[in-house]
Amino acid sequence: MNRCYLTLGTLVFSICVCGEVRITADVVYGHKDGMALTYDVLTPENANGAGVLNMISGAWYSIWRAPRQRIRSMQPLLDAGYTVFAVHHGSAPRFNVVEAVSDVRAAARHIVTRAAEYQVDANRLGVTGASAGGHLSLMLALNPEGKDEQPSGRRRWLGPQYESAANTAAPLAAVVAYFPPVDMTAFMSQDERSPQLKITESEAEAISPVKYVTEDDPPVLLIHGDVDRVVPIEQSEILVKAMSQTNINYDLIVMEGAGHGFRGEQGAEARVAMVAWFDKHLSPTQIE
Repeated sequence: MNRCYLTLGTLVFSICVCGEVRITADVVYGHKDGMALTYDVLTPENANGAGVLNMISGAWYSIWRAPRQRIRSMQPLLDAGYTVFAVHHGSAPRFNVVEAVSDVRAAARHIVTRAAEYQVDANRLGVTGASAGGHLSLMLALNPEGKDEQPSGRRRWLGPQYESAANTAAPLAAVVAYFPPVDMTAFMSQDERSPQLKITESEAEAISPVKYVTEDDPPVLLIHGDVDRVVPIEQSEILVKAMSQTNINYDLIVMEGAGHGFRGEQGAEARVAMVAWFDKHLSPTQIE
């Protein structure tokens, strides 16, 4: 493993090579309350020029892990040639879900701004995530302009070269969301054990993906277990109902007997479906 450290102004990140994957770790896309907001870049040897943003979020907690430890979970995308961006956001109890949406939107804009540096076509970017990560993925894909959201005033962008991108859209070309919450009014909570969900009804509505379904949305693949008791399958079904009123390219894969997460053959089936969806919708011919 080769490692070096690069410093560009306030931007500090590391680069290493693990097997056939090149890792650019801890790229800082902004600061908030003295905390760096980061993402990691995993570039396969057979990079195909397309990228996928992977939302690192469970219950809107974004836990840091050494990026080389994430290679296994991202292997299907890497093997298919996709450069993967593992995006982290500020977590509870310090920050709530509204701020998580704002953070990952800033990350998406930062990635689009620097796509050429990662040898990725900014028009061939997809996004994926599970549960809370699925929610964040859909918010990025269905509401690229950040309409009706209240961005945090606590974030500081990294330098003037990114300020111009701070309020611009970061359109994504495809999304794969696993068992995502889509109507956040169903998940508001005043429970002290869920500080990330202590939000108002108007805030919940503003970060509900189902609110933003339009004819212009990118292709959406939903994968959901029919006995999920954490995020009921009805959440995906109400999004499907909204999308069915448009010409959006969408699909819902129902995993029979599966709860909040997939294992064994179902997990493998879900991964194959994800890669196939991105292969179909992020190909150069499809984008053209």
